[in-house]
Amino acid sequence: MERDRIEAPAQVGYDICYVNGFQTQPEDSAVFAAQHPELLVLVNGAPLVDEGWPDEYLFDTSTARGRAALVQIVGAWITGCADAGYEAVEIDNVDSYTRSRSVLTVEDNLALAQEYARLAHAAGLAIAQKNTAEQSVRLRAMGYDFAVTESCVEFEECSAYQDQYPVVLDVEYTDELGDDGFTAACRDGDHPRSMILRDHDLVTPEDPGYTYRRCGT
Repeated sequence: MERDRIEAPAQVGYDICYVNGFQTQPEDSAVFAAQHPELLVLVNGAPLVDEGWPDEYLFDTSTARGRAALVQIVGAWITGCADAGYEAVEIDNVDSYTRSRSVLTVEDNLALAQEYARLAHAAGLAIAQKNTAEQSVRLRAMGYDFAVTESCVEFEECSAYQDQYPVVLDVEYTDELGDDGFTAACRDGDHPRSMILRDHDLVTPEDPGYTYRRCGT
């Protein structure tokens, strides 16, 4: 069960703590920008936003000094996950360099990703790669323990993760793969054993748009 780092673990299985390690969370963006403007990618003096998530600002990983400061901040979040009782941490948005208008490089982000792995293991946590299939070999070599993926069946990326990790947890979406595609994927032995189908907005069960299916249901 995965929850945001500010929430308590569900304690109904293997608890994974979600940490946005390369961008702000929407509710934290304004405060982070006020307190740490030097740690954000700036374009014309304003924080660069993720166009897919327009309330999230990109962290500036382009300098060793900036990465060291981010290690201190995000490291405290990772330690907080361990203190709360989580067993693993998932670090999101390692691919932020692809949305940085060439300000960041893959090497910048992977240097920080390696530090996150070190911190997680020091805190007694496993650490998950989130998406970014093309970096699976390097992240695995850095010590990442398993993968949490979105739409790896839809985009035919599952093997990139499965070739590196013994455990791949995949989420597919109703507006992409759909019910029939998900059923077929579950029957295909080449796909991850742990897959779920969700609505893309991840609404709560009370919402009429809610969907949650596991293979076999």
